[in-house]
Amino acid sequence: MRIRAAALGEQVLGGANLGAVSKPDAWTVLLLAHGTADSLDDIPEFLRNVTGGRGVPPQVVEEVKHRYSLIGHSPMNEITARQGELLARELRVPVYVGMRNWRPLIPDVVRQMTSDGVARAVAICLAPQNSRTSVGLYRKAVEGEAGPPFALEFVESWHDHPLLVQAFVEKLRAGWVRACAQAGAKLPIVFTAHSVPERTIVEGDPYESQTRETAALVAEAAGLKGEDWSFAFQSQGMSGGAWLGPTVEDTIVKLATQGHKGIFVQPIGFLCDHVEVLYDIDIGFREFAKKHEIRLWRAESLNESPLLIAALAEIVRGRLAYRAADSHR
Repeated sequence: MRIRAAALGEQVLGGANLGAVSKPDAWTVLLLAHGTADSLDDIPEFLRNVTGGRGVPPQVVEEVKHRYSLIGHSPMNEITARQGELLARELRVPVYVGMRNWRPLIPDVVRQMTSDGVARAVAICLAPQNSRTSVGLYRKAVEGEAGPPFALEFVESWHDHPLLVQAFVEKLRAGWVRACAQAGAKLPIVFTAHSVPERTIVEGDPYESQTRETAALVAEAAGLKGEDWSFAFQSQGMSGGAWLGPTVEDTIVKLATQGHKGIFVQPIGFLCDHVEVLYDIDIGFREFAKKHEIRLWRAESLNESPLLIAALAEIVRGRLAYRAADSHR
């Protein structure tokens, strides 16, 4: 799938070509995302992109193919493109979307932006919590070895943005109330985020503290008590080395020993449906929970949430306002 600003222009701005920036001092937006394979045949190439070109053991390739086959298709690329369209509509400025691990690749999008005459851009990662394993790599892809070819306002993290918190709370309340009614009991909530190698945290990465802060802010805004929720890291890597925990599996076992018969999971590190949600949670964790006589429910992903789009728009406006104020000092 190739996402182009011109296509956004035709759909969102009534035929205006977002690929052409009319004012040399105009700002554009660059959304950065993980990206995913479009088909099972794309999995080997996709995994090489994820590992930076390092070889991937055949058994890992086959396992990833198996997981993708069970969910049918990961909609991440399409949802990310739609998020870009909605943001362009909200801001009425050009919005480009670049992927680190799949097409359109970030360096290709940056070249397209340069060709389109972009002089200034606000870049936002669709990963609210900052880690060198995600946000850091996105930034390197944008800047390249020579630095960005245009003025760049790079948003390092936005894990505590009030509208992002509200977006998660909205999905939490709707799903949790429904799940508790089905279970006939008050379900414990488990907030999750993707795990990272422990060494990254030891070396000063802020990711763990930011993911836990996001969870705490959502819990507070939802009016939860401390005993109502816990936090776990999911989707630990298949490679060697220690990964951040506690794991979701260990958390499920702990809740089962406490007598719980159901749990409600909300991933607060992901902004849309993809394999770590549709397989890891909906299939893998659900089957694991069933073996421990626990039923698992999940909050809907944010996907096209109006509150999510409002958060992104407010971040862009805030950065531009800061830039404008700074230029007048």
